[in-house]
Amino acid sequence: MSMHLLAGAVAPAAHTSLAAGGIGGSGRVGATVFAVVALASVVVGGLALSRSRRGAGEGRVQALVAAAAGVVGLVLSAWHLALTTEGLGSGQGRAGAVAGVALGLIGAVLGGVALARSRRTA
Repeated sequence: MSMHLLAGAVAPAAHTSLAAGGIGGSGRVGATVFAVVALASVVVGGLALSRSRRGAGEGRVQALVAAAAGVVGLVLSAWHLALTTEGLGSGQGRAGAVAGVALGLIGAVLGGVALARSRRTA
């Protein structure tokens, strides 16, 4: 019986702390890390795209890394947005998460385009 009472008392507190700060740390820190991952995917995707123009098979690994990092940054930033409750400027990192979603989407698209170009034969 005491385990049931303990579980009932802990679960709402854990959910409240996640909702108050998002994921990946204390609000801004997690969102900033996710946005940096997404920004890295944009940079690597741009490099892969420029390398893929050289010929078939060039920049394939970079394209895969950019697409994967873009998707990871996008998903984690969207998850952070879903878990935070306050608006922009509240210290929960919503602005960083919005930037992470946009940059993650751009990085995933750049990686996908570079991957498609690297598959083409000359």
